Amino acid sequence: MSTHLAAISLAKGQPFEIQPRKTPKPGPNELLIAIKSVALNPADAIMRNEGLFIPKYPTIIGFDMAGLVLDVGTNVPETFKPNITRVAAYAACVWKSCEENYGSFQEKCLVPWQHAVPLPDGDISWNEAATLPVAVQVPLSAWDAMDIPRLEESPNTLTTGTVEKKEALLIWGASSSVGTMGVQTARLLRQDPASAFAAVYATAGAENMGYISTLGADRVFDYKDLDVVGSIVSAAEEDGIVIRCCFLATGDLGLCQEVLKRFIGQRLNGEDVKIAKIASAPLIPQDAKVERDVDTIFVMPSADETKRLEQFQYWIGTWLKENLALQTIKPSPNPTVVGKGLGAINAGLDRLGQGVSCRKLVVEIAE
Repeated sequence: MSTHLAAISLAKGQPFEIQPRKTPKPGPNELLIAIKSVALNPADAIMRNEGLFIPKYPTIIGFDMAGLVLDVGTNVPETFKPNITRVAAYAACVWKSCEENYGSFQEKCLVPWQHAVPLPDGDISWNEAATLPVAVQVPLSAWDAMDIPRLEESPNTLTTGTVEKKEALLIWGASSSVGTMGVQTARLLRQDPASAFAAVYATAGAENMGYISTLGADRVFDYKDLDVVGSIVSAAEEDGIVIRCCFLATGDLGLCQEVLKRFIGQRLNGEDVKIAKIASAPLIPQDAKVERDVDTIFVMPSADETKRLEQFQYWIGTWLKENLALQTIKPSPNPTVVGKGLGAINAGLDRLGQGVSCRKLVVEIAE
């Protein structure tokens, strides 16, 4: 019987314990991945500490991973070749009731093939690859949630049609992992002649504003500025554009609402703006203020399995694959290795809980 080690969560609020477990065989539509690196996310810490999404214990959690395909199910495309194909993948544990085979905090993990992307030949490392899945999925999911049209064609064959570009897309908390990728994905939307977006606006701490600009933000605002709302609104007025879509990667929901409220009633394409939208990566606080004309949507893939697999096949298997091959995006921010082996995950999540900015914490699981 083949076994491997896993960082197992035995109870809410308890540190993981390293234990051996039986290595599973993949189902018809699954990959078995030998994990090389995992990236840590705020949701991992919340799940460990508060039991979010976990119906029963013991369990294995974790979302981001990079590794080598070891085995494939009977229905898996030939793109995925055992012992050859290197992948980045988004674990399906939350959608599998946190069943232990599907969390990434272990040496070997099952993943639906739709959640994985073969890595291009080149210099992308395991650590860099592990930072990608959640960082890409969340902003792409946010654009879908706000009904922003997708770039259906490959980025090197953008639609030749034109529209009046009179909007800015706002990314709040752009120096977080999902925020940096939000800027990169928004940049590609802005570059599409068929997109209504003329600019990418972002907020970040003063020390990270230059880096966010290099990723494609046209204007970056210091979120600590006491009049950051006024600064953003004044810039939009100066640029002659409207803001009605905001991706809240991290930060103050109330400030995002205040920005968008300023544009309700303004003219856009011959009509008054009646509704603005915020797609929120953090959970929406129960006591959050409700604004009548500003919809706030928690970003989460579909609970319906068929729809969810279609979403991930686009976000990870199509969009990410194409843009990695074309080098139109890059892993961001750079990975910071916090340790080696499964035993380093607890300390890494503790460090994440203390607050990090413009860094993605990574644990190297194997060579």
